[in-house]
Amino acid sequence: MKVVFLEDVPNVAETGEVKEVADGYGRNFLIPKKLAILADAKTTHIVEAQLKKKARRQAETEAEMKELAEQLEGREIVLKARAGAKDQLYGSITNADIAEELEKSAGLVIDKRKIELDEPIREVGSYEIAIRLTADIIPKIKLTVAEEEEKKEKKAKKVEKEKKAEKVGKAKKEKKTEKAEEGEKKKKKRVKEKEETS
Repeated sequence: MKVVFLEDVPNVAETGEVKEVADGYGRNFLIPKKLAILADAKTTHIVEAQLKKKARRQAETEAEMKELAEQLEGREIVLKARAGAKDQLYGSITNADIAEELEKSAGLVIDKRKIELDEPIREVGSYEIAIRLTADIIPKIKLTVAEEEEKKEKKAKKVEKEKKAEKVGKAKKEKKTEKAEEGEKKKKKRVKEKEETS
């Protein structure tokens, strides 16, 4: 049985291919699932027209992706996040966060599944992120993960406060030590005076 494939069938044929297949395979699987139709002059023309249409659509999509890649290539985005000790983030930055920031800052809508991250980002720093638009169009963007300014200021104030408290503590300790030394001197003086009078 000669059939024209309407869809790609792995390890059998690609869309638009005309192939000889077993009668049972064609009648019981390919044709009922609309993966192929019987090959004759009329269906061959229909499939050729569909293939041309598909090729045209693919070319348009390819052009759109190239344009999008040009807009993305080398673009720099900054994401702010809360960070703790050793610049470790509270939580992490995922491809969904990157897609959201691209849409907010550049107005570019990117499917989060196209953003290639081996694992979520958990540290403050700079990263180069690949975006796989198609199999061979992969622009790269620069992502900078920065600590939230408000938190930075609070952190700096906290450190400053701790240093101040430390200084005050040292000063109090020194005063106590001085008073203790003075008290000790007075005590020795009294003991000495007592000895002299007796």
